[in-house]
Amino acid sequence: MGKDKLRKFAEVATFANVVQLEAGQAFKGKWANTFFKNEQPVILELACGKGEYTVNLAKLFPEKNFIGVDYKGNRIWRGAKTALEEGITNVGFLRIQIETILEYFAAGEIDEIWITFPDPQPQISREKKRLTHPKFLEKYKTLLSDAGIMHLKTDNDGFYAYTLEQIEGLKLQKKRETTDLYKSNLVDDVLAIKTYYERKYLADSKNINYVEWTFK
Repeated sequence: MGKDKLRKFAEVATFANVVQLEAGQAFKGKWANTFFKNEQPVILELACGKGEYTVNLAKLFPEKNFIGVDYKGNRIWRGAKTALEEGITNVGFLRIQIETILEYFAAGEIDEIWITFPDPQPQISREKKRLTHPKFLEKYKTLLSDAGIMHLKTDNDGFYAYTLEQIEGLKLQKKRETTDLYKSNLVDDVLAIKTYYERKYLADSKNINYVEWTFK
């Protein structure tokens, strides 16, 4: 591991807005009132990377709490540091494997889940690693409140098509969808937030897919 990664791993361990691994289990069922010290809704960004979406959503909605979830501490470092530097108090980060997410959040504790540009895991042998595989969708269904909402943004057409197949096969409630977000009429302040990777894709004239759905 490079020196810069090691430095970030060491620094992120000192950040008050980052919870790592098993320490996060203490907040299960009480992230709002214990971690954020309020009663506001909690929204997750899964595989948040550098946390651009998490931080920018928190800026747009100070009346809500946002948690970026990822396993790579050197990536979380960027979003967490920005939030600390800018005094954004309604944002936090949790470093865990997403497969274990039910150990960290209680049933119905989450109001929205964002999945932004995840690894599409294109190999058939890695289908179960895809974040919209039915085993993950079942976890999200448990976490979300009755009115909970799912969002996916991805540049990968194959992963998007796979996700739509799961939504339709499981008879979930699709609300909005587009295969070319920035040529659609769906773009608002929320969907206009761009991650580092999204900017790269757009610079290469890549279309951005988006779908919103619920479980009920």
